[in-house]
Amino acid sequence: MSALHNPHRDPALIAPASDKPQSFVFMPVEGMSMLSLASAIEPLRSANRLTGRELYRWRAGSLNGQVMYASNGIPLMPEPIEGMLDDADVLLVVGGARADMPNERGYHNILRHAARSRIILGALSTGTQILAQAGLLAGYRCTIHWENIPAFREDFPEIECTDKLFEIDRDRITCGGGAAAFDLMLHLISQQHGPELTLGIANQFHHERIRRSEDEQRGGTSSTLVHAPASLRRVVALMNEHLEDTLSIAQIADTVGLSVRQVERLFIRYLGVGPARHYVELRLEKARDLLLYSDRSVTEVAVAVGFTSTSHFAHWFRKTFGMRPSALRSPGAQNRTVLAYRDAPKNVSIGWHSARPSLAERS
Repeated sequence: MSALHNPHRDPALIAPASDKPQSFVFMPVEGMSMLSLASAIEPLRSANRLTGRELYRWRAGSLNGQVMYASNGIPLMPEPIEGMLDDADVLLVVGGARADMPNERGYHNILRHAARSRIILGALSTGTQILAQAGLLAGYRCTIHWENIPAFREDFPEIECTDKLFEIDRDRITCGGGAAAFDLMLHLISQQHGPELTLGIANQFHHERIRRSEDEQRGGTSSTLVHAPASLRRVVALMNEHLEDTLSIAQIADTVGLSVRQVERLFIRYLGVGPARHYVELRLEKARDLLLYSDRSVTEVAVAVGFTSTSHFAHWFRKTFGMRPSALRSPGAQNRTVLAYRDAPKNVSIGWHSARPSLAERS
């Protein structure tokens, strides 16, 4: 049995390497991220090249060898995955913008069979959602791409989903995808073959900083708050915790021990908008993610981000993203909302009507 299968180590994947090459099977889904796949495979290839030994093997598989198209339109031609599991150590689902599968039940059966066979299971990007749908993340800690975290937490509230770059919890590994897959693989290689080899691989790819599992994903609002005062980060964290059961700015200020005026000054200085405007942006960002990455209706999404009126929600969504919420699910709409949000004016007054305290304010 491979060192990867040692059930007494936590995390399972950092056991010392054995003489047997460790076998990775990648299972791409339709629309998968080419960067995620390449970022996971290339460190393995480089480890073999730099050591002159076959430390790792890898293959890509799909049901019956079905061709899969990456999100960039390039076709990937996997082999039939059915014959790959006998000697597999790790099976990783490679997701993309959405976790779409032409034969969901068939893939779930493959994953469950792998779990029964004590193969390490994992996922890159939205592949985490597929593991959860198959019932294979119950009791495990996981992560997913930052855009998908709100929808994932809504769909699977019983699963602990973090905002880390990658998570290794016993025999499950998950990763935010993209370049984070490179850091995940460097971490595994370092634990199995030492940091010197890992540094050599990183240098081969001009990867200047090897990020750790403790590092958080830098997506959305969090990327603009890295150097902000701790008090402002606490305010934003509180807003994120109350996207459905919204609070007034006065309540938030009181909770963190600041005056409303102090909160306003912090937001204007570091974020360029007033706190009420930013609060609505957070809610609309979550609404956008739920519309893109979940099957919830527009009404359900509106309620999940604190709007009691669907028409009022649609008004502010259109004002921010340049389209109706329902139109977001049309082909190509995701890129248009990104551009609309980037170019939206930041000096408009935002408010809403509900039984909750009003946050209407002119920034």
